[in-house]
Amino acid sequence: MKNRKGHLLILTGLLLIAAALFLVAFNLYEEQKAALQSSQVLSEMPDTDPGSTVPDYVIDPNRDMPTVKIDGRDYIGVLAIPDLELVLPVMSQWSYPGLRIAPCRYTGSAYLDNLVIAGHNYPRHFGHLKDLSGGETVTFTDADGNAFLYQVVQVETLMPTDVEEMENSDWDLTLFTCTIGGSYRVTVRCERITENTGM
Repeated sequence: MKNRKGHLLILTGLLLIAAALFLVAFNLYEEQKAALQSSQVLSEMPDTDPGSTVPDYVIDPNRDMPTVKIDGRDYIGVLAIPDLELVLPVMSQWSYPGLRIAPCRYTGSAYLDNLVIAGHNYPRHFGHLKDLSGGETVTFTDADGNAFLYQVVQVETLMPTDVEEMENSDWDLTLFTCTIGGSYRVTVRCERITENTGM
């Protein structure tokens, strides 16, 4: 009886270890796939030069952000965080399937200084936001080639239910991702420090 119980416990333990290894392998596969898809999208984003004229968003900041369609998905621009060695396309609309490919606009606009971008916690997406401490630069370049330069001011942890605080903040740019397990949201708040409009 004891021998049979011991074998059953060993078998259960081996099954749990196998399940954990499968989950780790699946997550690594998903992360690699997301990194590859983001790289492919970046290679198809147009190289744009806003020129020497006044950008449209300065004349009409309430206008919709322009998009570029790649593989049937709309992208509003490219986000760069040099300290994390990240350069990522940003999808126009947030969705769970979209997050598996690239960070997504959660709400807002760079033109109105209230852009919120959500990203998966894959290491090659937003998984290292928690490593920022303040003072780092972040650049968002829209689909027309207008570049917006920001500085990280604050890194905080929010509850998943703090949706209003996430959307209705006074920050020019907010980046966020979930922690491992999804219990909290690592949230990076940024202020715009300058812009390059090509003028």
